[in-house]
Amino acid sequence: MFNFFIEEGNRHNNRYLISDADYNHIKNVLRMKVGDEFLVSENNVSNLCRIETFEGECVIAEIIEERFQDTSLPIKIYLFQGLPKSDKMELIIQKAVELGVEGIIPVEMNRCVVKLDDKKKKNKTERWRAIAESAAKQSKRTSIPEVYNVINYKQALAKASELDMFIVPYECKDGMEATKNALSKIESGMSVGIIIGPEGGFELNEIDAATVAGGITVSLGKRILRTETAAITAVGMCMLYAEMNIDGENE
Repeated sequence: MFNFFIEEGNRHNNRYLISDADYNHIKNVLRMKVGDEFLVSENNVSNLCRIETFEGECVIAEIIEERFQDTSLPIKIYLFQGLPKSDKMELIIQKAVELGVEGIIPVEMNRCVVKLDDKKKKNKTERWRAIAESAAKQSKRTSIPEVYNVINYKQALAKASELDMFIVPYECKDGMEATKNALSKIESGMSVGIIIGPEGGFELNEIDAATVAGGITVSLGKRILRTETAAITAVGMCMLYAEMNIDGENE
């Protein structure tokens, strides 16, 4: 079932008025007809709707079931990603959104090969936000995760320190005990940060700075992972823990 995001103000009683790009997508791309159903996400709520009519360049959809489904996690995950080469960031954002992150923060680190000027940062961020929106629609999220502006490592640590906890997957960390201990600290409603290094990994002084800021270094296993694999693994690990443990406790 297709999913669309609607801004506040487009709802009138129990109907949505859908126009512009979404109207074109519904009518001309998907070729949906009166009576077809789809989901509308608004203010972190997903409602089941049915097309009532096409009026001018507007789709009028009736809400037939409010709060149809909730795909949000019981925790808020923020991915701090060291800038990778080529288009790897696009893959990371797509998969992180599918896995349930609340936000993605691109970070300039010492071993980042990519160097972006202000214009490129702006263009890249706009592209990344479009990818996040597309992935949110595909995975039936009830909100579009925020892709933040590119920041430096010092700023990233300051932002991560504002969260309830943050972990730093590090290839030199031995054993999984620290990973298990970190996961066991996660509780419902918490904000959890994950800081992933770029292709070249972290420099030792960056790990030291993260530890001083309150970060918990963890292992993702015995194998050396590419930055995109590490990001997906770490987010998936936290997502699965939350889904299997925290959600179960609340039922």
